[in-house]
Amino acid sequence: MTDNLELSHQQKRAFQPQRLSAPRNFTLPEVLAKSEVPLVLEIGAGKGKHALSFVQQNPDKHLIAIERTRNKFDAFTKLAAQQKSSNLDAIHADAIAWIVHAIAPNSIDSIFILYPNPEQHNPNQQWLNMPFFEFLLSRLKVGGEVILATNIETYIDNAEQQAHEAWCLPNIRRKVKSDSQRTHFEVKYLARQETCWQLTMRKPKDYQTRFDSWTIDNLKSIEI
Repeated sequence: MTDNLELSHQQKRAFQPQRLSAPRNFTLPEVLAKSEVPLVLEIGAGKGKHALSFVQQNPDKHLIAIERTRNKFDAFTKLAAQQKSSNLDAIHADAIAWIVHAIAPNSIDSIFILYPNPEQHNPNQQWLNMPFFEFLLSRLKVGGEVILATNIETYIDNAEQQAHEAWCLPNIRRKVKSDSQRTHFEVKYLARQETCWQLTMRKPKDYQTRFDSWTIDNLKSIEI
């Protein structure tokens, strides 16, 4: 496992977290100091449909939901204020920079990336094609999962291939049920009778990345 992972990394540009400044008005959610609380991360939360439903259905877990676009985030926070769920933090920031500065290694139980921008004209920006994905995996606990969903077949094909060949992650691909309503995009796509796919990737025991000991505190000493 490790040998395969290291070999694939020799062909990839290394992510450089030390180059990323903290997001504007950056603060750490209080939950990050509570190690006993299972943490879940959602990247690209949109208007918060999945996030708001998830925290109601999982009161024993705490969700940190990140959205970069201002109008979507404003709609999200308006609904979150009405729902008043104590196990939700809505974050307005670029997810990559925020994760680098906020999330400790081996601390996240699961990560949702639901219907990301397919980046069809810039495939290097697809999540599993980015060097950042290695850093993201370093934040995930052993046995933790990354759940990716999309309605673009070429996107899920590439993600599945990358999960196997580049990241050496056990994974399961399936079609999303036709009555699923996790996000506004999912509702829209399924109403059109489009096929949606989900890829669930699990971090196995003894999995290694180059960022397993990296934190913002050792910014100047990291060697990659």
